[in-house]
Amino acid sequence: MSTCTTASRDFDEPLAGTAATARTWLLLEQPGPWGAKALTSSHLDPELGRALEAAAEGTGVRIALIRRPGRHADRDASAERHVYAAHTTPGHTWLHSATTRTPGQLLDLDFTALGTGDAHTFDTVLRGRPHRGDPLALVCTNGKRDRCCALLGRPLAAELAASGLEGAWEVTHLGGHRFSPTLLVLPYGYAYGRTAAHSVKEILQGVREGRIVTEGCRGGSAWERPGQAAELAVRTATGEHAADAFRVLRTHGTAPRWEVTVGHTDGRVWRVVVAQGASLPPRPESCGSALGSPARMDVVAVRELPRTPIPIAC
Repeated sequence: MSTCTTASRDFDEPLAGTAATARTWLLLEQPGPWGAKALTSSHLDPELGRALEAAAEGTGVRIALIRRPGRHADRDASAERHVYAAHTTPGHTWLHSATTRTPGQLLDLDFTALGTGDAHTFDTVLRGRPHRGDPLALVCTNGKRDRCCALLGRPLAAELAASGLEGAWEVTHLGGHRFSPTLLVLPYGYAYGRTAAHSVKEILQGVREGRIVTEGCRGGSAWERPGQAAELAVRTATGEHAADAFRVLRTHGTAPRWEVTVGHTDGRVWRVVVAQGASLPPRPESCGSALGSPARMDVVAVRELPRTPIPIAC
């Protein structure tokens, strides 16, 4: 049986620069079935889902529903739910957790502040606290969006949970169905594709140690897609794995070509040329969709810039 994942893998479609973009992730536990647009097609009140979508629009906050791996029986609507917020900008990453019996409380959050990395209202409205447990390993399993997410994502999520990983969750949507199973790791916000359980364990151990594993990485969600590809290219060129080492300082240009400036915390700077290409031969971006040529981010050049000498006063 041919799937979008099979085609992507067979044609060796590159992963870099394909992660969903979000400076801050807001995750709400919602058991039971999910539809294709889960915020408005699950057992969550659809009016609340629409209001949350509107509140988050343009703020840098991306909202997703999560549930524990396994059977998806719904529970009492008033049952306690986990809520997480994670800010992913390097140098200012954090992950806070809370519980609520009233999901409507999320509308009292200051979404603009959350998008800039301010956790104040999350902590005051929901009594949130810094998360002290395992990093979160979020596996997309929403078969209503694409069957590959269910066929490949659910077994991975179940295997992670069975291994005792408390941070394992199913999530509604991470984009890039054709890279299933897809994974997002918080707090750092790096996404992965074509992921196996043994790889996840290595990725999570890296997170615990403040390192980013680049193999199978789609990019960091804090950056737009050209920046994701550029930052990964500099990591690969330098062998630097420290999670907070790099910043995307500037992205100049428009599709199909950008110049991205990437800086290291030690003062080094690189200029990276990224070109948008078309993945050929044509293949479906999702199962059941027409053949197309998905956009890809190709790194054309990586050049370290000379350091500017500091003038010495006479």
